[in-house]
Amino acid sequence: MPVLKTIALFIVTAIAEIVGCYLPYLWLRQGHSAWLLVPAAACLALFAWLLSLHPTAAGRVYAAYGGVYIFTAIAWLWLVDGIRPTQWDIVGSTVALFGMAIIMFAPRV
Repeated sequence: MPVLKTIALFIVTAIAEIVGCYLPYLWLRQGHSAWLLVPAAACLALFAWLLSLHPTAAGRVYAAYGGVYIFTAIAWLWLVDGIRPTQWDIVGSTVALFGMAIIMFAPRV
């Protein structure tokens, strides 16, 4: 799978997971409707399905996905929560992305 397609799939996967967790948060912490649990469950099912689309071993995909999830969660912090990331948020998510790249794209012997 080409590098950009892999990264894009990871980002879409992370968005599905974050939305699937954010909607129950809105219900539990901000008093929104419990009906938000329906699309939340759909998003979490989509998240699991998207992870299965990668053609490499599941453990490697889960490990590498964590790096993209961290980056996407920091972007969510800024774009949705309206909180500007600190320099340490940016450094940490960059390190996580480098870790993802090493895990997913290093030559296999």
